[in-house]
Amino acid sequence: MKKLLAEFIGTFWLVLGGCGSAVLAAGIPELGIGFAGVAAAFGLTVLTGAYALGHISGAHFNPAVSIGLWMGGRFDGKELPGYIIAQVLGGIAGAGILYLIASDHSNFSLADGFAANGFGEHSPMGYDMTSALITEIVMTFMFLIIILGATHKNATPAFGGIAIGLALTLIHLISIPVTNTSVNPARSTSQALFVGDWAIDQLWLFWIAPIVGAILAGLLYKYMAPNKD
Repeated sequence: MKKLLAEFIGTFWLVLGGCGSAVLAAGIPELGIGFAGVAAAFGLTVLTGAYALGHISGAHFNPAVSIGLWMGGRFDGKELPGYIIAQVLGGIAGAGILYLIASDHSNFSLADGFAANGFGEHSPMGYDMTSALITEIVMTFMFLIIILGATHKNATPAFGGIAIGLALTLIHLISIPVTNTSVNPARSTSQALFVGDWAIDQLWLFWIAPIVGAILAGLLYKYMAPNKD
């Protein structure tokens, strides 16, 4: 339960910090943090969460990460269901708090997207489903390669959280224009549940693509650099 609580809190923080920066802080005229600021915010949530909670649960905060670590031989498959449920619930809680804060403003509207992930007309720059699918698979693949490398027994453990946080920042800098960046099914689910409609219809891609990317990375990194003594 301590591990699951840590995963709940970490995913809550990721959604509140990352999506919150997009919904509350990105668009303020002259003072808004903008595109780069949102990317940095997502990276900072993972970086801070990793150092605060990593020693308890491993700081996955993402179903795709848990699955990728399992495929890479770093995580017990028996713990997967509990982790994924805790992550999804934590994400929903983060989105719920964000909704309570944002909806009190007179200009708030869920029609603005609420930082949900999408493709086609719901992509920030109009990228189609194929572009979104490729982007999410490749970005999640690289995210897991970096996580598996930064947490390898031969790596320097004190710097793992920094590498992982910076990786997520870079991923957002690349892919926010395409899909609003998911690489995390829990993050996508939390926002889609509040937006409903098109966000629910397109949610399948933001589960399938990150999981495919994570599985490929886990298998490849296990082949390249087994973590066995």
